[in-house]
Amino acid sequence: MDISKSLEPPDAQHYLVCGTEDCEKNCQFYCNDCHQPLCEQCRDEHQKNKKTKNHEVVPYKQRKRKLPVEKCKIHPTKDIDLLCEECQIPLCSKCTATKEHRGHVFTDLEIVFAEKCSLCHVEITKIRSYFEPTSLDLKKEIAGDVTEIKKIMKDIRTSMKAEAESVKKLIDTVTSDKIKHVDKIEQSLSETLSGQNKKIDDYINYLNDLIKTLYSYLSPSDIETLTFALKSENLMIQPIPETFKPVLPVFTAGQYSKEDIAKLLGRLKIPNTKPENRKKKTMDTALKQLKLTGKQMKQNREKADVKQTLSLSSSVTKVREYTVPGVGSVFHISLGKSGTLWVSDDVGNLVQTDLQGKQLQKIQTSGRIEGYHTVTQDGDLIYTDRDNKVINRITPDNTITEFIKTGDWEPLSIHSSHINGDILVGMRKGRESKVTRYNKTGTEIQNIQRDNKGQGLYREPHYITENINGDVCVSDYMDGNCAVVVVDKSGQHRFSYTGQGSEFELYGICTDVLGHILVCDRISNTVHLLDQDGQFLSLLLTEQQGVKYPRSVCVDDENNLWVGQITTNTVKVYKYLQ
Repeated sequence: MDISKSLEPPDAQHYLVCGTEDCEKNCQFYCNDCHQPLCEQCRDEHQKNKKTKNHEVVPYKQRKRKLPVEKCKIHPTKDIDLLCEECQIPLCSKCTATKEHRGHVFTDLEIVFAEKCSLCHVEITKIRSYFEPTSLDLKKEIAGDVTEIKKIMKDIRTSMKAEAESVKKLIDTVTSDKIKHVDKIEQSLSETLSGQNKKIDDYINYLNDLIKTLYSYLSPSDIETLTFALKSENLMIQPIPETFKPVLPVFTAGQYSKEDIAKLLGRLKIPNTKPENRKKKTMDTALKQLKLTGKQMKQNREKADVKQTLSLSSSVTKVREYTVPGVGSVFHISLGKSGTLWVSDDVGNLVQTDLQGKQLQKIQTSGRIEGYHTVTQDGDLIYTDRDNKVINRITPDNTITEFIKTGDWEPLSIHSSHINGDILVGMRKGRESKVTRYNKTGTEIQNIQRDNKGQGLYREPHYITENINGDVCVSDYMDGNCAVVVVDKSGQHRFSYTGQGSEFELYGICTDVLGHILVCDRISNTVHLLDQDGQFLSLLLTEQQGVKYPRSVCVDDENNLWVGQITTNTVKVYKYLQ
């Protein structure tokens, strides 16, 4: 069920029409006495009319709701238009004279109805601004947890199988060693028994020879033979050689249970900790944000009006510059709220300053020359941690928390959408690169990696931004190959820009309110200006405008261009639209 539809006010329509007969102008006002919508002209006439000049005419949103007409059941000719304060019963004016209500206090039912309608609108506002979006945020968070659990459990299964395979290999190795030992024992016993067998064979041969000799003594052919035989020692039989039974090995099978085997492997255990309640923003915060959103909508309308009158100026003018302590160069700029800016150099220093050059905080990161930080719609700074493959968040109270894990992918560049708060991250894994889109709660919703021919779109997306039409614009560079790669919001490749000459090396990139794409070129030390479709318009900034070695660019809410350079910690601001 769509809550927002079910809560649609009963008077919602495309536009409101004045209630005066034959007037079809848009309604802006409302007469609470006549319960009639009025345009501005009819309001003036209504207040000039003698009969209605004392009527209460208010802006339409502040109107009182018309009380439904209902006849009294006791006095059918009378309308129910009062509320008995004591009995809390609606009744007509005639009922007030009955003895049941004698001495009671009565209130105009229309006033009560208006108050109740006002309370209903307050509750509807709470539901729309807090309860419904907070519930939807929790659903998204739960969906993210489901995805993370599936990934974690898959990893655990893979680890278990790998561990089991390792144990199997160890068992095979040990078994093979034991079998070799059995073979050696068998060989040794066989050699011993073979020796004993040879002894017996030799003894049998001796006995056979002795039998022949003794037979010769029985029929002596001469006296000498007889004399030899009569000697007792020649009639003695040698004893049978001693042999021994081998001691045979005994195999005792290992006594292992399923539990013993389980102990050899890793254990899966759920920590005995109390689950944390999911964080919910308070209603006060939501209502403040609602007011802020209203303010932002007004600002957006003003910007849209400004956009219709803006165009490229005939000249570029420097309007101010800022010195950023704590960095040696300016490789990326993120403009914060409340007059602050974040600047990073090429050795991992990330510094926040105010516009007077006062350093507010400084952190050490694993970032280098990429556009690795951005300010969200909520005013938080988020930045990539290449080493740990995560995206961190710094809240206004300077707390650093882990926001998004990128798995096997190394996050390089990042941009928070000014359109819908989505987070775009340029990533790399080995020789593969992609752009991943997350919603503002950190749930992955899109991956952009290949064109419609299956070819990789990116080599190394080291700066990233979004254009006013939702195009994702990437400053892509690796091994001497570079291009501005632009895809539409669905991820389809639109165009690639590779510069105006034979040499072109990209760094910082941004877009402006007119849809221009601005990108730094290291080779020519200029800022290229392209239109929304990738057509080259001009070299917007060169050394003639006081810029040398530009590396980072961004456009502020006043449509000024901020430029950071490699050789200095000074940020220069230029006006190029009029």
